[in-house]
Amino acid sequence: MLTDIEIRKAKPQTRPYKLSDSNGLHLLVTAQSKLWRYAYRFGGKQKTLAIGAYPVLSLNDARAKHIEAKRQLLDGIDPSSAKRAAKQTTHAISANSFEVIAREWHQTHMTIKTPAHAKKVMDRLENDVFAFIGNVTIKEIEAPDVLAVLRKIEQRGAIDLAHMTKQVIGQVFCYAIATGKAVRNPVPDLTMALKPRTVTHYAAITEPFGISELLRATENYTGSILTKCALMLSFHSMLRPVELRTAEWCEIDLERKEWRIPAAKMKKRVDHIVPLSRQVIEIFKQLQPITGRGRFVFPNVRTANSPMSENAISGALKRLGFGDTMTAHGFRSMASTRLNESNLFSIDVIERQLAHNDKNAVRAAYNRAQYLPERIKMMQWWSDYLDGLRENSNIVPFQQARK
Repeated sequence: MLTDIEIRKAKPQTRPYKLSDSNGLHLLVTAQSKLWRYAYRFGGKQKTLAIGAYPVLSLNDARAKHIEAKRQLLDGIDPSSAKRAAKQTTHAISANSFEVIAREWHQTHMTIKTPAHAKKVMDRLENDVFAFIGNVTIKEIEAPDVLAVLRKIEQRGAIDLAHMTKQVIGQVFCYAIATGKAVRNPVPDLTMALKPRTVTHYAAITEPFGISELLRATENYTGSILTKCALMLSFHSMLRPVELRTAEWCEIDLERKEWRIPAAKMKKRVDHIVPLSRQVIEIFKQLQPITGRGRFVFPNVRTANSPMSENAISGALKRLGFGDTMTAHGFRSMASTRLNESNLFSIDVIERQLAHNDKNAVRAAYNRAQYLPERIKMMQWWSDYLDGLRENSNIVPFQQARK
């Protein structure tokens, strides 16, 4: 049987894991949340009922819902089907409820977002908002009602999440106003009502000696070969973690020495080209016999139909002893810092390879190949520079490089 202390102390790990309570009730601990689930069998099939999120739903509350679901099973009712039916009834009764309108907004607004981002937004709404104001007619919701929802998130210490949830709720109200289902948005009334965000930057190693140490540690990494290769590509590719771990073999052209990432995967929604250095091509050739017949370059350890876990690279950095000084996103800062300090490449070339936003949206749509010859030279120089650091013979290479 679980205790509140055990639940509070449960920390995210590299992969989601379960803490069992009793008779199928368990807590699923993920990187973002702690979720109550009930595993049961109905009609000869194994099923799982989503009960709610901790701490919004306490241990005692979860046990109460668990007992209710067990009673339904004794009556020959599938708890999951009963839950869906209850939701459909609620939606039919209150077509202008916050939840119904929020789901409409999500379906419309998230079409240009990545599936992962769209799911994350809906998870926030389902875990932290719908339970409190989901059934309330949107016209009846006032600023104090929204603030009460956000305060519950704040009390968990999730200040950034509270601010992000506030922004999402505000967007739902804007959609409701545009579709004639609300007359005003109460969210602007909450300006200065929440605790201020703490501005944090991704931890990154940017000095040559530190990069050299991390390179050598990565070379001696004894974990999964896929994770090791993902770490090495993080050094060389200058990509965001999600762009790297969702790499597909159809995007890689070793003959043309290019990695073409479609706009749908990019944060700025513009196609992106990564010129492949000799070193990167060797990494892909090492991976081909292992995952080359599948879709993903880095498939998930549990199912080849999904990409590598978002925590895989961060977990590897922690195991290497660099968890406090380096993040998966920090490899971009590493490359940006060293390339800018080299004075060998223009800021425009570096920024384009980092796929940073072009303020001219029309121009950006046609600029996936902008500065490509310079970027090809730069990416090869960067890989050679990293090799020099790894061998500890080229810690400050800029003067030599200029020659």
